[in-house]
Amino acid sequence: MRFINPKTDYAFKKIFGSEQSHNILISFLNAILYDGNVVIKDLEILNPYLAPRIRGVKATYLDVKARLENGTTVIIEMQVLNIEGFEKRILYNAAKAYSTQLGVGQDYNLLDPVIALTITDFEMFPEMNQLISRFILKEKDFLIDYPIYDIELVFVELPKFDKEVDHLQTLADKWLYFLKCARQLDVVPESMNLVPEIKQAFAIANEVNLTPEQIEDMEMQEMFIHDQRNAIKKALNQGRQEGLEEGVEHGKVLAKLEMARKLLDVLDDEAISQASGLSVEEVAQLRE
Repeated sequence: MRFINPKTDYAFKKIFGSEQSHNILISFLNAILYDGNVVIKDLEILNPYLAPRIRGVKATYLDVKARLENGTTVIIEMQVLNIEGFEKRILYNAAKAYSTQLGVGQDYNLLDPVIALTITDFEMFPEMNQLISRFILKEKDFLIDYPIYDIELVFVELPKFDKEVDHLQTLADKWLYFLKCARQLDVVPESMNLVPEIKQAFAIANEVNLTPEQIEDMEMQEMFIHDQRNAIKKALNQGRQEGLEEGVEHGKVLAKLEMARKLLDVLDDEAISQASGLSVEEVAQLRE
């Protein structure tokens, strides 16, 4: 067997955000957010993935959104490139999901919590050893929680997960191993096959269930990610070699422009803006 890479936008949303992903997403969120305890028993996927009917018509794969049975909205995103402005976008999306719940004249008590769960394929907080980080509002000096615990940012840094298959213990271990290593596997590990939801996730990720066109899309996206990582490294190295702050900033701009240019035929302007860090206006100018 050969599996698609769950870390690509398309594959991540197909596995966790399709109409058949209901139980998969419940298991994954319970594992990551609640230490494997069955806190979430039901949810609604708010933007289920549907493959475009016409070849060449690209959908935008940015995140998976779900509403839990208690009203909490969870935004789940897989981020493989550490682009400028990424941290602000996470906070913006969480705040937007929180603030747009109310209509005109509705009471603030109707607001439900929002959790932004972001899985990164790079280290966001190298100064911390922990794999999963959770951020909430606290008083600056005394670290007292804000009375309303309504917006939470949760980050999972995949490079910090280094367990081998024989050492997987928790449900979170197995899900993170799936995300990080499924692409390199040719069989489903026995311990993971015992979890029905992970077994189902492997079935969705199995290339035998995809069309040649879908597989080609996966491979192209992986090549794009690889190229962008190299472009960012090259741009930053160029800036360092110049030995000037302007060189570093210039290198970053070049990397963002190159990333946006390659996405022009794939995504719309707003999605390119979020992916590259350029403004929507800058993307529109580049398209022109």
